[in-house]
Parts: sequence; C-alpha cells; structure tokens
Amino acid sequence: MQSNSVQRTGQILAAIHDAGDEGRRIFTRVYGDAALSTARAADERAKNGISLSALDGRVVSVKDLYDIAGEPTTAGSAVLRSAPPAKEDAVIVQRLRAAGAVIVGKTNMTEFAFSGIGINPHYGTPGNAHDATRIPGGSSSGAGVAVARGMSEISIGSDTGGSVRIPSAFNGITGFKPTQSRVPRDGAFPLSFSLDSVGPLARNVLDCAQADAIMSGRRWNALAPREVRGLRIGIPRGLLFTQTEQAVQSAFERVIDELSRSGCRISDMQLDEWCGAPFKLQEKGTLIAAEAAYIHADTLARQPDAIDPFVLARIKRGETMPAPHYVGLQRAREQLRQSLDARIADLDLLMLPTVALIAPHIDSVANPDAFNTANMLVLRNTSVFNFYDLPAMSLPINVGAAAMPVGLMVVARRNCDLDLLAMARRSRHRCRR
Repeated sequence: MQSNSVQRTGQILAAIHDAGDEGRRIFTRVYGDAALSTARAADERAKNGISLSALDGRVVSVKDLYDIAGEPTTAGSAVLRSAPPAKEDAVIVQRLRAAGAVIVGKTNMTEFAFSGIGINPHYGTPGNAHDATRIPGGSSSGAGVAVARGMSEISIGSDTGGSVRIPSAFNGITGFKPTQSRVPRDGAFPLSFSLDSVGPLARNVLDCAQADAIMSGRRWNALAPREVRGLRIGIPRGLLFTQTEQAVQSAFERVIDELSRSGCRISDMQLDEWCGAPFKLQEKGTLIAAEAAYIHADTLARQPDAIDPFVLARIKRGETMPAPHYVGLQRAREQLRQSLDARIADLDLLMLPTVALIAPHIDSVANPDAFNTANMLVLRNTSVFNFYDLPAMSLPINVGAAAMPVGLMVVARRNCDLDLLAMARRSRHRCRR
C-alpha cells in the first residue's frame, strides 16, 4: 500500500474542489468526509503493519452507473434523478470497500452509457484533460478525465463498445476491458446484457491489474514476468486502419517498429472477414440498441423527451428490430467467435490503434450528422472486440507533451486476461520511449 492515504485523498479532494464547475462536470457526487475517514483507517492499519489488499488506501472513483447504497443511480440521466435509492452497493463497490479502497466519488458519463463521445447535456460535458475544448471520450468520460487530471488514482468504468478504452486513449492513460464474465455486473445499470463489461482506468498497467483482481474476486499475485522478445503479435491491417489520422498512424508505426527491433515476431494479418462482420450483421439493427430498447422501455413510453436526443435516437432504433434478426445475430456472433478464436490461436496479441483519430473538438460534433459520423469512427476499432468478447487494453503512446494523446490497443485471446496484463506491462515500456 502507498503511504499516507489521508494526504493523497486530501490533495485529490482539493483538486476536485479547485476545478470548480469543471470538477462538477467530472464528478456527479463527491464523498469527501467518508473518503477521508476511510483514508485515516487505511493509514492506521499501515502503521500497525496491516494491509487489506494491494488497493488498501488507494483513491478510487466509480462510474455513475454503479449502485451506492442509499442514493439513486442516475447513469448520467436526468430521468433517474428521482429513482429509488439503491438498497446496497454494487458487488464491485462492496469488494473495493472490503479491500480498503477509498471511494472518493462518482464520475460523470454519457447518458445510459450509449456513445463513445462523452457528451452529457444533463450534467455537463467534462473537457479532455489535455485540451478542455475537446471531447473526453465516452461513455466513461469523467473516469478518464479524473485519472488524467489527478482527481482519482484509479477509476472504475464500464465497457460495452469501448467505453473504458476510448477515454483512456483520448486522455493519455491506461484502460482495461476484461473478458465479460470475469467481473460481476450485479448492481451496475445495464446498457447491453450481451456486451457490458467492468474495467478500470489508471495511470499504469499494474494499477489496472490490482483493481481487476479485487473486482474479479481473485487473490492478487504479481504479474508473471513476460519477455517482449519472441511475442507473437498480429496487426489486423485493413478495415480497422482505414480513415486513421496521420498522427495516430505515425505513433502506432513507431511502437511497432520498436517492438520489432526488440525481437517481437510481428506479422500483418488479413482479418477483415471477422473485423467487418459485426458491422455487416448489424446494419439493420444492433444488439446494443435492441437490448437498450428493452431496458428503457418504460422511459421511452412515458418521457422520451427527457433523454438526450442523440442517445434517444440510438435507443429507438432497437424498438424496430424483429425477434428473428436478434436471434440470428446472437447465433452468428457465437459462430464467428469460435472461428476467430481458431484464427488467432497461435498469437499472443493483436495490436492496432485504439481509436483512429485524436479527440475532436466538442463543438465539431454539435449537430446530429457530425456526432453520428464521429461516434461511429470512435467506436469502430474497440467495439469489434466487445463483439468477440476478447480482453483488450488501451496503452498510452508517448507522442510528446505538446501533442494530443494516442492509444495503442492490445488484444488477447478470451480468458487470457492475466497474460494480457503481463504482456501489456512489458509492451508499455516501448510505448513510452
């Protein structure tokens, strides 16, 4: 455990307060007194040589779709401000508290977690940590900005189509999406039953790994040492590299060149059959939209005008999906998952840019057409790996202090989460050179 949790918690609370209105756009709730009390208890344990876990005394925020007992879970929506208070903490919150983590607050998000941009008209839009005129990325918008600005040591987000990895890439931090079944979602407001996953955002891979161990209910063991030399890395050239901005492409190629010089076995792969399938299969309706329409049926019937119009339009598309199409999507998804598993069985990792572009300016996505175009491109690369339920991380690439952040996405085989974390920790050193 890091020493002096009270001091670090106080500094974080001061940073949130000093940010004024921007702090209120990053956090929807701040638990100042409770956080300091938890931090004092952690410091007292440390004095007596006691540690509850690797996260004992670490300052953690949670996305505003996880239940906290005694208060409504708003999920970024004005509709849910008057929802009944949660009866108990979400399972991951219970596990974090039991591990001694200091829960500092709830972070803002896209309404109902339904976009990769990070806009929220109800609670405000947090500005990107590197340029407040640019989008933070979503849907875990406040989570990414909080870590990047030093307002949280670890943030817990959710990832249905990229909602942990996108804000990580745009804000220059690390984000981990596990295999879906790894972390329980009890007490998390859902977007898609089929695709939702729970993951951390932090400044480094180790913090993500330790948070993942707590949330997944596993004993923490140090990540196994992995040599970069000899790693078998596939680059899925093709569809997922189209429309990539030059700054992103150049940063990515520099990392790949460095890994190649370090002895990685890197090969370009033609995976468009699989990378393109999620989009072709869902041209007439997506799994997310169909499941969101079910989840929000009552709100759609009673007060649709209270929902962000950009989010509402996406949810309503799910109302018209025929049941045979939904069932066919699910069956096709399972068949494709098995065939992709076989195709990448001999690889350690896939690597590609997390997002094809740097964070655009907030005012450039103000109209529906521009928003939808940007949202589709922002989500494109990340969403593929939710469809196939493969664990994935976004690692920050060193592009210099003056440039906007770029993310490197590393993807492993299903249920190889610990291997991914271990390999990512080694690979990240190459990203930072």
